[in-house]
Amino acid sequence: MLEYFVAVAEEGQMTRAARRLELAQPALSQAMAQLEADFGLKLLERHARGVTLTPAGAILYDKARAAVAASDEAVETARSLVRSKSGTIEFGFVGSPPGLHSPKTMEAFARAYPEIEIHYRELPFPTVPTSRWMANVDIVACHLPRAEPDVWVRTVRREARVILAPSRHRLAGCAQLRVEEVLDETFIGFDPAVDPVWAGFWSLDDHRGSPPERITGDRAANPQEVLAALAMSDAITTIPESAAGIIVNYLSGLTPIPLLGAAPSQIALAGHEGRVNPLVETLVSFPGEEGLLLEPATDELAPPG
Repeated sequence: MLEYFVAVAEEGQMTRAARRLELAQPALSQAMAQLEADFGLKLLERHARGVTLTPAGAILYDKARAAVAASDEAVETARSLVRSKSGTIEFGFVGSPPGLHSPKTMEAFARAYPEIEIHYRELPFPTVPTSRWMANVDIVACHLPRAEPDVWVRTVRREARVILAPSRHRLAGCAQLRVEEVLDETFIGFDPAVDPVWAGFWSLDDHRGSPPERITGDRAANPQEVLAALAMSDAITTIPESAAGIIVNYLSGLTPIPLLGAAPSQIALAGHEGRVNPLVETLVSFPGEEGLLLEPATDELAPPG
């Protein structure tokens, strides 16, 4: 019941919360009414646009969110232990699979540890908190996610950002561009649920100091939706150089343009601080033929162990 309340509070609408919980909306509304009756408190203000928390609901939400998160983490930790015992790793990624970026390394790891089976899971763009976004995997590879006390992060490599534009775009013929030349362009819009700092990095917010003035009406929540939006708009985005190389090899109609002066993307591995999984530690410490971890971890970005 608390999980339902947390979902309603975070979504601000019964319909979206029911979709998130995979419930029928009437059942969720009934559950919320029952929760209010059980507590003897009005937790939600219902209005035409959705719901908002009452003062009592806001107080309960903080406690309920912590309780639900702790319960979820206990369940996922148990599942991680089961995977560790069975010799499997759930390896999440955003965008291109690790095997495409570092095929020799992953092949070498498979030869060195044939008893370990890696299951790759594509994740949507990071949301907040990071621990909840990556709850169902043991480790994830993506551009540096938001730091949290219960998540360890280690930089794998740094990559230049490039502009990715439709081939019909007026900038597509440029041999290269500087950051200041594209700050006022139209960028692809991201889903509001995506971590705004993470999403803003791809719109060059770190150089502009604010979101772009013009974005598309898209609500992209994963790389495929960004590519679909690019194909149907006159907008641009930035992506890591290696990802651009993979994309243009498989898709026509998109043009990568070198971007000068942009801070690099930090490709990182991240995992759960509280989960003890020796298989993950084995993967993280494996050098491989290409060097899976190209940069030493600092004290504040160190993996467990």
